[in-house]
Amino acid sequence: MTSTGTERAERFGVLTDEAIERSRRRLGIPVPQRNPPHNYEVTWDGVRHFAFGYGDDNPLYCDPEHGAKTRWGCLVAPPTFLYTMGEDAAPKPGRETKALLKGDPFAGLGSYQAVMEFEWWRPLRLGDRCRVLETQVAVEPRRSSFGGRSAHVVRDYLYANERGEPHAVRRGTWINAERHASKQRARERLVQNPYTAGQLAEIDAAYAAETRRGAEPRYWEDVEIGEELQPRVKGPLTTTDVVVWHLGWGMQLTPPGVFGISARIRRKAPGLYPPNPLNIPDTVQRLHWEPERARELGLPNPYDYGGMRETWLCHLLTDWIGDDGWLWRLRCEHRRFNYLGDTTWVRGTVVDKRRTGGRHEVHIEVRCENQRGEVTTPGTAVVLLPTRDRAVELPAPPAEDLEGLVAHELARFAVPAIEDNS
Repeated sequence: MTSTGTERAERFGVLTDEAIERSRRRLGIPVPQRNPPHNYEVTWDGVRHFAFGYGDDNPLYCDPEHGAKTRWGCLVAPPTFLYTMGEDAAPKPGRETKALLKGDPFAGLGSYQAVMEFEWWRPLRLGDRCRVLETQVAVEPRRSSFGGRSAHVVRDYLYANERGEPHAVRRGTWINAERHASKQRARERLVQNPYTAGQLAEIDAAYAAETRRGAEPRYWEDVEIGEELQPRVKGPLTTTDVVVWHLGWGMQLTPPGVFGISARIRRKAPGLYPPNPLNIPDTVQRLHWEPERARELGLPNPYDYGGMRETWLCHLLTDWIGDDGWLWRLRCEHRRFNYLGDTTWVRGTVVDKRRTGGRHEVHIEVRCENQRGEVTTPGTAVVLLPTRDRAVELPAPPAEDLEGLVAHELARFAVPAIEDNS
């Protein structure tokens, strides 16, 4: 089909078969990174700033002397520190690849992050550098009450250290839905009442009660199905919390830099800087802290990032497993917004324990729940614990390098998609 024919077939804001097919042609194609990483190297300061940004002062991440005494032999980074790293591992695209990756097949549709999955195979240690390879691995047409016709797109971010050893995969699913259908849903009504002194005292008491396992091993034999993890509380969420989070996390979407640096970027990508009420161009990300911008977009208040809640879930889990355990897998679904002013209670329950291939696994159901009792992010996790006679063995990645991981992921999603007409 000619480009003109493609443009006619791919109507703006309408999900067409041609758009789905063009998206499928991108499967396995490396996508060059737009921005440099926030951190090129795992440093004491970088890791500490990231951990402090989500309320974690675990000495495993914040004290090199403590890290040197652990099984890891040095300070290591928290699991989701990978968000801040990743020098581009994509080869320089040729003319055909550039044409294939140009534009968005689903332009005009609403795009919503629905699922994020992680699998970690080895830690990022003090002094490590990291490369990332991004690629789309699946696109599945769906039809549901969520938003009429939609396409579920799965994108992988595959990480390896400077020695080429795979570190982790971050696998996200985005729902691209026709806006005319999704707009028919009732807008979310948000009611936020001022906190009472008693409610704030309850939150402060939960902060004061938090403990971590740390250097004392949590043995697999001692874990019981049905056991509740000590909860973590995050909130009430303020603009300051979002600012401090960005200090450690970076900006992710908008390239880093202000004033003259951002002006140069704005000339190349003006769409990243829509004007504020004073007609001053400012980052698209300000809907996360600027009430006026959030309301312009039909939201009652600014809200957090999915990456924040993913990290809060990791905080719950890593505090529970201790220095000698290993967080292997995490899967979570972001189902509701978490607004400024909301308080999130991060909870977990042991639902299974298994011996599998020499591993001693504990399976945990986790969730983020707001002060209204609404579960905003449910999820599942698998952690590995030592036994009294055996240390944790790190799980082997399914391939030895990034290219092999891409092939593995494509095979994982190779089952033909069936459109859901229910």
